Amino acid sequence: MKKIMVTGALGQIGSELIAKLRSEYGTDNVLATDIRRTNSAIEGPFEILDVTDTNKMHTLAKDFGADTMMHMAALLSAKAEEEPLFAWNLNMGGLMNSLEVSRELNMQFFTPSSIGAFGPSTPKKDTPQDTLQRPTTMYGVNKVAGELLCDYYFHKFGLDTRGVRFPGLISYVAQPGGGTTDYAVDIYYKALEERKYTSYIAEGTYMDMMYMPDALQAIVDLMEADPTKLDHRNAFNVTAMSFEPSQIAASIKKHIPSFEIAYDVDPVRQAIADSWPDSIDPSVAIAEWGFKTNYNLDKMTADMLLKLKLKLSA
Repeated sequence: MKKIMVTGALGQIGSELIAKLRSEYGTDNVLATDIRRTNSAIEGPFEILDVTDTNKMHTLAKDFGADTMMHMAALLSAKAEEEPLFAWNLNMGGLMNSLEVSRELNMQFFTPSSIGAFGPSTPKKDTPQDTLQRPTTMYGVNKVAGELLCDYYFHKFGLDTRGVRFPGLISYVAQPGGGTTDYAVDIYYKALEERKYTSYIAEGTYMDMMYMPDALQAIVDLMEADPTKLDHRNAFNVTAMSFEPSQIAASIKKHIPSFEIAYDVDPVRQAIADSWPDSIDPSVAIAEWGFKTNYNLDKMTADMLLKLKLKLSA
């Protein structure tokens, strides 16, 4: 990767991915794009882009001289259930456009999939890399279709497509963006601000999670991996930990003993969570490109509370 174009650059992952890529490859070598420019402090190349506008996407990529496309623009799980038609048009239309532009300009390509690509009939524990995928959400349908499309573009056109199945991602930088796993971000804010949190996910509901620094490093490591060693290329299972709400609360209480957790379950997001695995098996990613993580639950909690305290006091 030398010149990288990123869609959805102001989103939950994109906003931190831009900083990571610019630190690795240089500010002027990373073009950030999004549908609007917010007050987020993004320095360096930035362009407005609606990912459903193929012509503009092509023009921006060509003019920038991009050799890599990272397509991060998407509507997340809970939001997608509220507006399924919009989710289909945005998630699938944007992906198709970015794949086509990457094919036309012979770019390397990355897009993330998700544990949302699994469904209630998928094995719940140590979910393998290759298994039954019958999701019951629009977001999940989008992700499965996206995995297949990326494989298709690799086999049909030789496009260097790569991707991972992200679990819930936890970050102190970006606010929650409408995902089912976002409780595991919001709980840290509430712990510092109110010393209590009411979870919309039921106690005992396990889901896979990763701390954002590990997720960003995984993207870079996969994109830099030797292509001859990638048998799967797309939708690699990656994870760092699996926990349920009371466990993250217990980790927080080690730093804030007065913290309390309560429950008021949201049936929509709970149904989504129940359809996903309790834990997934990342052994294929480990074997094919050396995937690894640095953060477990307690190490992540300590860092989240420290960084959020600084952020909130500022």
